[in-house]
Amino acid sequence: MFEQELLVGCHAKIPGVGTSYGYVPSLGAGIAFCVLFGISMILHTAQMCWKRTWWTSVFSVGCIVEIIGWAGRTWSSQCPYNSTAFLMQISTLIIAPTFFTAGIYVLLGEFIRRLGRESSILKPSLYLWIFVTCDIVSLAVQAIGGGMASGQATKVHGNTAPGTHVMVAGIVFQLFSITIFVFLAVDFISRTMRRRLLQQLTGSVIPLLGAMILSVLCIYARSIYRTIELLQGWTGYLITHESYFVGLDGAMMVVAVAVFNVLHPGWLLPSDKQTNALKREVTGDEVEMNPASASQ
Repeated sequence: MFEQELLVGCHAKIPGVGTSYGYVPSLGAGIAFCVLFGISMILHTAQMCWKRTWWTSVFSVGCIVEIIGWAGRTWSSQCPYNSTAFLMQISTLIIAPTFFTAGIYVLLGEFIRRLGRESSILKPSLYLWIFVTCDIVSLAVQAIGGGMASGQATKVHGNTAPGTHVMVAGIVFQLFSITIFVFLAVDFISRTMRRRLLQQLTGSVIPLLGAMILSVLCIYARSIYRTIELLQGWTGYLITHESYFVGLDGAMMVVAVAVFNVLHPGWLLPSDKQTNALKREVTGDEVEMNPASASQ
């Protein structure tokens, strides 16, 4: 009964009484990540309005979700037993990367739309529909598992195993879909290199591609970490040591979204006019190199 009462209100850490985290979350980390995601959100919102790239709003929304999650961890640093704060952070920090991946899917679609249908196996719109659908499925599974597991984690002697297994299934599915996306992105780069599309664009598109690759790698690393973390269980080594969460979730997500503040698509994506001219130029070069086929 005593432990149940701790789940409501604000109580400082009591020696010998464990928390749902396995530790007391760091106040400094909570504040730092709220500030970092807040700055990125403000910049993304300003950049979106300035360049009228409305689809980049997903980065702002993702930052807001991250802020809510880290606010929950900041709250937990002062009230480590509070169940509302715990549920608040676990539910939001699970879903936040989904908004970042959605932005990346749209970005690759924009590249393909500008450089031509022949630069990709799939149509540009299919990237959004297929992979966002996969993210939604993954999100739903993780949310269900997270609700089951966190509900048990805030109970005395609760069984978190069933919910944890469901969460792992959702994250593994997300990892699988991101892996497929990575293969398609590599194919896109290979095709555009062969057709000399990327080489003849202005230099700005190469850093933007680099930003996309870096963001995907950060999200990928985070997904691998969360998978291993949950496989170890709620009393495992990774989940009970905050430094891993700070470095492999928080820091990875800051880099994944902030890189697009520095290399924003609104400034670096080539215009339709530029890419149309480039495609005509490339086509002309191909005709000059193959005069026999052009005369047929």
